[in-house]
Amino acid sequence: MARPIYLDHHATTPCAPSVLAAMLPWFSEDFGNAHSGHAYGWVAEEACEQAREQVAALIGATARELTFTSGATEANHLAVVGTLEARAAQGRHVVTTVIEHASILQTLRHLAATGRVEVTWLPVDARGQVSPGDVAAALRPDTVLVSVMHANNEIGAIQPLAAIGELCRAHGAWLHTDAAQSVGKVPVDVDALNVDLLSLTAHKLYGPKGAGALYTRRRNPRVSLVAQQRGGGHERGLRSGTLPVPLLVGLGAAAALAAGDLEVEAARQAALRDRLWAELRAALPELVLNGGTEHRLPHNLNFSVPGLPGDALITALRGLAISSGSACSTGAQAPSHVLRALGLPDALAHASLRFGLGRATTEEIIDVAVAQVVAAVGRLRAESPAS
Repeated sequence: MARPIYLDHHATTPCAPSVLAAMLPWFSEDFGNAHSGHAYGWVAEEACEQAREQVAALIGATARELTFTSGATEANHLAVVGTLEARAAQGRHVVTTVIEHASILQTLRHLAATGRVEVTWLPVDARGQVSPGDVAAALRPDTVLVSVMHANNEIGAIQPLAAIGELCRAHGAWLHTDAAQSVGKVPVDVDALNVDLLSLTAHKLYGPKGAGALYTRRRNPRVSLVAQQRGGGHERGLRSGTLPVPLLVGLGAAAALAAGDLEVEAARQAALRDRLWAELRAALPELVLNGGTEHRLPHNLNFSVPGLPGDALITALRGLAISSGSACSTGAQAPSHVLRALGLPDALAHASLRFGLGRATTEEIIDVAVAQVVAAVGRLRAESPAS
């Protein structure tokens, strides 16, 4: 049985051949512990520092501002909880949006339920964007952190972080962003975006699962966090644990790959995404686009098929590997919290499909995907008692 066409690059991406090739020697030949004080350790440490430089270059940071983590979820947790503990004397109020990733939402809900934090949850408009004016109105004297994702994992909406960051800077609040979906897909510069903390992960940009990083600004302002994982004092005391050298080498190689053709690849995937949507709408004009047409990730398309539940469509589309929502909330029966935040009724929210294009996506794949969606919709409607 042939494997389906993969169009779920928001969930994860395959390791690029160049990334895998860079990683392989560090599993067996150069296997040293980066913290060992001999030749094996020195070589491994040098490889990790090169990876740090490669990742820093991709986001306009310095290498010393990066802390390696197991991924964006851990980086998000360290950013949020580490900030709250470090700034406890200044306040315990956090501002965020209702469409954040589960690792932010659930962490803040838990902290709020235990009385450790007060949270203001900001709405988004029909495009999935938060208003800087709403952020300004939510800021209080005791606000120590604002956390707004750079790009949404379901609808691809890109947030106005630069404007939000200016507000935070003037107020004295730190701005954190979950950039797992945007790093390596669109230009990301921590200074241009005015962010103080930024989370990223390797497996969203053609690197390995299990490696990520947290950017922590060192100047204007100097951000200091309380460590959440203690032990040997690794990563300048912020994240103890033996560094996974092969995975970090892969993270660095993936960052270098992205930096090499970011704008060209973004434009190519945006053109393919637009072709996908144009062909689908031509055949099925009743489709509803979820999110805006501008300020959106170039490889993202999310739409609803009125009258048909997304899970039934996905079951019918066995030739395509796509999603009806976030891969981090699989098994949830409730409609997507992101789509509901846009104002979609439950029926349309349940009827959504998310396409995430990637480096391997071609015009031929787009045409095949369109044909399969059109055929599946027609078949399901013919079988529906209401048809």
